[in-house]
Amino acid sequence: MTTSLSHQARLAVLLAAFAGLVFAGVQLGLMPVASLSVSRSLLGSEFSNTLAGDWFGRFTASLMLGAAVGGIALGSLGDRIGRTRAMGISIVWYSVFTGLGTLVRTQEQMLVLRFLVGLGVGGMWPNGVVLVSECWQNASRPLVAGIMGAGINLGILLLSQLSRLWPITSDSWRWMFELGALSAVLGILVLWFLPESPKWLATRASRRKTSPPGPPVPGASGESADSAAGNPRAGSVGELFRPPLLRRTLIGILLASIPLIGAWAGSKWMVPWADQVAGAAHPGYKAIVQGWWALGATLGSFAGAQVAHWLGRRCSYFLISLGTTALTLAMFQLTAPLQASFLPVVFAQGLVATLFFGWLPLYLPELFPTRVRATGAGVAMNFGRFGTAAGVLISGALFSLLGGSYPLVGAFGALIYAVGMIAIWGAPDTGGQDL
Repeated sequence: MTTSLSHQARLAVLLAAFAGLVFAGVQLGLMPVASLSVSRSLLGSEFSNTLAGDWFGRFTASLMLGAAVGGIALGSLGDRIGRTRAMGISIVWYSVFTGLGTLVRTQEQMLVLRFLVGLGVGGMWPNGVVLVSECWQNASRPLVAGIMGAGINLGILLLSQLSRLWPITSDSWRWMFELGALSAVLGILVLWFLPESPKWLATRASRRKTSPPGPPVPGASGESADSAAGNPRAGSVGELFRPPLLRRTLIGILLASIPLIGAWAGSKWMVPWADQVAGAAHPGYKAIVQGWWALGATLGSFAGAQVAHWLGRRCSYFLISLGTTALTLAMFQLTAPLQASFLPVVFAQGLVATLFFGWLPLYLPELFPTRVRATGAGVAMNFGRFGTAAGVLISGALFSLLGGSYPLVGAFGALIYAVGMIAIWGAPDTGGQDL
């Protein structure tokens, strides 16, 4: 039987997980706004806009690759040692390796650190989202999922506002990495004081109670088999890739991959594009662009779960895919930085494109049973980052082939969103389903 947390404990879980995602958002927003300045500083006389764009792609791919590995490994860890402990480890991890960014002297050193930061960022999402999903009643989950979805983009928004107050230049960028290290305090507090998911504790207790002294029953798979055999391998990634969970795992990976690849291989190029166009004459313009996008994104990621609840999981995903495809193409082909129409389109694109990231925290936990929920959500969300890393590297190479054209590489990357209009109709409709 599951013991419920007190209202105060549930609020503490929500606030801690939300804060962890806000700080993770700072990590995700850091290089888009700072990449050109970091490259100018570290490359010196070798700097060129085309080479800097290529390095932006590498930094992004390294972070996404790290997030993919971390999301799977630390998501699995959350099913084994508890969501709270795995989340605390994730926060401390990304904070420490962000802080070490103040010491780098070469692009290659920064590339390695971006991968290590990504490990913690990737682990934060599945453990934080699953912890909150399990600690809050089903009636509250669309609202709570929206709050969680908004966390990352609020972090990007806060970073953009700080960089407007203290512009990021080739002579002044290391302070951002010092700031990013402060979130380690949150991770330590989570490890020491935050309560664990009652659902996870009940599942662990049941598993220990029913586990036979001998080896697990051969060939056991699925919810009933796992319960009957007392399979101790909670959080096994292998279970996700065999029936009956295989189809749901592949669907989750595909639906999470589309917005991730579209964002990082396509729409995120708008910030270095703004930096290139505005140049030294307007060093704060890139932060303004990221701020307008992040404001829309914060609203969109909060509303995404509500939209999914109102319109249904499949219909909402289809409409979000359609709107994002149109707005991303408009952002790169129908306007440009410093034009009057650019910032409103950036805001609208951020709002619609990030509806996905309120939709996903609601939908992905519904696909998987409790014993592999964090692992399943981590695999679904973070396998997409392997594709994202490849997509960003391809878009970086495409950027060079296109002569450093941000509008063209952004438009090509945006077409991935159109795939979502087809893919969603193969997904199960989990509306009304209890966790």
